[in-house]
Amino acid sequence: MSRIGIKPIKIPQGVEVVIGEGNFVSVKGPKGELKQKFVEDIKIIKEENIITVERPTNNKRHRSLHGLTRTLIANMLEGVTKGYEKKLELVGVGYRAQKQGKKLVMGLGFSHPIEMEDPEGITTEVPSQTEIIVKGIDKQLVGNYAAKIRAWREPEPYKGKGIRYAGEVVRRKEGKTGK
Repeated sequence: MSRIGIKPIKIPQGVEVVIGEGNFVSVKGPKGELKQKFVEDIKIIKEENIITVERPTNNKRHRSLHGLTRTLIANMLEGVTKGYEKKLELVGVGYRAQKQGKKLVMGLGFSHPIEMEDPEGITTEVPSQTEIIVKGIDKQLVGNYAAKIRAWREPEPYKGKGIRYAGEVVRRKEGKTGK
């Protein structure tokens, strides 16, 4: 039995969940609304303020989808109540970020500044020149946009320069030693 899939999900106060035809789940909360269609094999049952997820058989596909479906629904509920955020740090001489309207403008050592438009449902904040905070209600979109920002300059192992997640430890390598 899936340890994650069998756990019931408690619906927080002020959140409205609608399970429609064909496992189409719509979650509406104080921060916004999320909709997602799930595999029809898995049963999603709503009773009062608790959601349970059940699988029809014990085959491998149903076992893997059981925990996944439950986690995705739990993430949707958390997103519309608390929201998600990822913090990025810019490490390196001359690496800086700033916000211009809905654009994130970064100087990353290229001959030109990097401009990224915030996608719909995602906001970025720049509290200091070396910090970027990506916020939104959809966990997948927040993580994906943060990864796209990080991909411009991933941390390198020799000096540790680049864009890294807050708290990320970059394994450092020793440089060449001359004789």
